[in-house]
Amino acid sequence: MAATLTIHDESATGETLLELALPVSVERITVRDLIRQRVRHEVEEYNRRKPETFRGLVQPAESERTLNGYRLKQPRAIDADSQLAKAIDAFVGNQIIMLVDDRQVESLDEEIVVGRETRVSFLRLTSLVGG
Repeated sequence: MAATLTIHDESATGETLLELALPVSVERITVRDLIRQRVRHEVEEYNRRKPETFRGLVQPAESERTLNGYRLKQPRAIDADSQLAKAIDAFVGNQIIMLVDDRQVESLDEEIVVGRETRVSFLRLTSLVGG
């Protein structure tokens, strides 16, 4: 079964910050594999198109946050493996929360059933200053 998952990056208030269509070819996928496919897809798109800003799950090294993503200090290709390691660490460290059909998934090994209506959302949590 080939399907397309629509992935949403959302703010804490539920506002959609980014929407990404991710092709998947399985009926079940682990959280780890979904993160891997997502990160590799967004890095490949950035490296192919070379836009001004990188809009991805985690901030690349030597970049600064902007209103619409991350701007690299020196234009270059982004390394997918380092981005993946950061994304996995962020998920494990609860800096990123993943919701599947409005239910939080908590383990990298948890399986997600991929259906036509499956909704995947990522929420990036930010630390409180002084907290």
